[in-house]
Amino acid sequence: MAKISCVRNFFGVLQSVAAAALLYVFLYSGVLVFQRGSFPKSPVDLVKNPVAKPSTDNGTPMIPNKLRVEKINPHANWFNRPESMVTANDDYLGKRPHINTVANLTRLVEMCRGSYENIEKMPYVQKCMKYMAEKESEYYYVPPAGEGASEQPPKLAEYLNSDGNDNTLAVYPAHKPATKETIGKCNGPIVPYHVYWAGPATWRVELFIKSHLYTQNIPCVRLFLWLDGDRDPKAAEKMPKDPLFQKFMPFVERGDITIMTWKFPSRIPLPKGDNTDGVGYYKIEGRPNSKGEYVVGDGLIRDARGQEWLVLSEKQKTFLPVAVSDAVRFVVLHQYGGAYFDMDVIMLRDMRPLLIGEEHSFAERWGGHPSPGDYNTAVMSLTANSSLSSYLLRGGVRMGLNFHPRIIGVMAVKDGRNFDFNMLETAAFDPIWTEFNWGRLGQCTVPCIHDYGQVFKGNSKAFPLKDEWEAYEGELLGKESTTTRGHFWDIKTTIPPLAIKGRAVDEAVTYDRDALSKMEYKIEEDRYPPTNRTVENFFRGSWTYHVHNQWSKNPEPSSWLNVIQRAQDGFFLGGRMNPYGEEWNGPSILPYEISWEYA
Repeated sequence: MAKISCVRNFFGVLQSVAAAALLYVFLYSGVLVFQRGSFPKSPVDLVKNPVAKPSTDNGTPMIPNKLRVEKINPHANWFNRPESMVTANDDYLGKRPHINTVANLTRLVEMCRGSYENIEKMPYVQKCMKYMAEKESEYYYVPPAGEGASEQPPKLAEYLNSDGNDNTLAVYPAHKPATKETIGKCNGPIVPYHVYWAGPATWRVELFIKSHLYTQNIPCVRLFLWLDGDRDPKAAEKMPKDPLFQKFMPFVERGDITIMTWKFPSRIPLPKGDNTDGVGYYKIEGRPNSKGEYVVGDGLIRDARGQEWLVLSEKQKTFLPVAVSDAVRFVVLHQYGGAYFDMDVIMLRDMRPLLIGEEHSFAERWGGHPSPGDYNTAVMSLTANSSLSSYLLRGGVRMGLNFHPRIIGVMAVKDGRNFDFNMLETAAFDPIWTEFNWGRLGQCTVPCIHDYGQVFKGNSKAFPLKDEWEAYEGELLGKESTTTRGHFWDIKTTIPPLAIKGRAVDEAVTYDRDALSKMEYKIEEDRYPPTNRTVENFFRGSWTYHVHNQWSKNPEPSSWLNVIQRAQDGFFLGGRMNPYGEEWNGPSILPYEISWEYA
């Protein structure tokens, strides 16, 4: 009887599992059919293509059928919604800094941190931002005649190709602005910027590149886009064909952007001097190999010309940490110098003054953590092939290819090298981190943001926040005429057909974007009404804003990020200026894709 009971129980459990599986398949199929708008042609089609993405005949995405016309409000939509309730002041930063302008990093650190031992100013983030916004005359300076970066021979420049001619010129050329065809000429050293990316382009890639073009001194900077070739050997071949990235291909052709393939190197050149981090070389050198190379220290070889190299074994590279980008930035900056940026960073000011001084090595503090070793390297600068860059590189390798910034920071403090590596406060690059990471003191930032998701929010539930303008000291701007057209979607194309509720797809009505933009706007019908947000008041004083990997979100209409998008696209379409009062004269750039979920 016991055996019969066990068998009966077994089949009972099996029956329950089968019933649950059938129910799951039924519900899953129902959801997929709802998303597709039709039944699959076959079970294979359902598995391989669970959700068909609507597209036009040439393969470009169109509005999904399920976004029916009732979601496109003629009186409140992407095309006729004013950007803001107030008039934007685009050129709020004034004239761009002189080509030789240098930021005094020591003063910036001391004014925003206080004493090294007590860091008494560190929690006062808004006070630091106000200083950076209003006191440029105290921390920006132009070196005396003859000492500026543009007055030095390009052959002696720190950066490779700093003159646009592989450092072969006797003097830097005269300034020439960028045009649609050329990147122009820089009358001083060209500074390399580096970003790392893996996989297809997303709107975050677009946001970074547009913010770069919107704020930086274009003839005097080159952007290197490092694509992970270890994960995908064809990454550099795929990116130019990526549908989103194609809008930036004119800048690849013009020379603004260089697509690079990242592969973890087997050996990395080191500068002259002691490269053992104080451990010391082997007292007796080994025998030379067939190439005339000697092993002179742990992981170090010296070639026949006397050049020393940091050597990595295949086993070491196999155990590379998951956070590959932590290692990429240290290796790339050691080899090329300049600045590294995480792709989820938005540039707000010209970075050049931070990067052309003799001492420009820096990173950011890790939130509100008080330890002198709590670095964050989302924005970082190092001098190429320097004692500091090789020390940090060797240390990360010695610790098992662990380049997490806080681990590197502990090492630097222990060895006394953190004094060579400036730590700027969060106000400079990530102004709201202290807000929730540790106890921020004093006024909240402007805008007063408490979590990284708030900059994506634009609906009436998110605005007006009771304290969004808590620390704003000027006259708070209010409503102006809502009939003013602040939109920038002035593109004479046609919206793909939308199915009207109750009609078949083939009876769908076609709307013209320009016609929608001229429809009467009714703020009372808008789920995402414009506010008094403008780019001018988005963390004024900070050089960047860090979005922090919110990859799955899209900005809602009238959100802070959408205000930034509209300001950028208005600039690239020729109707607006950038923060330095400059007009766009480069290749045309298509606007951001419309987020149809907020139609």
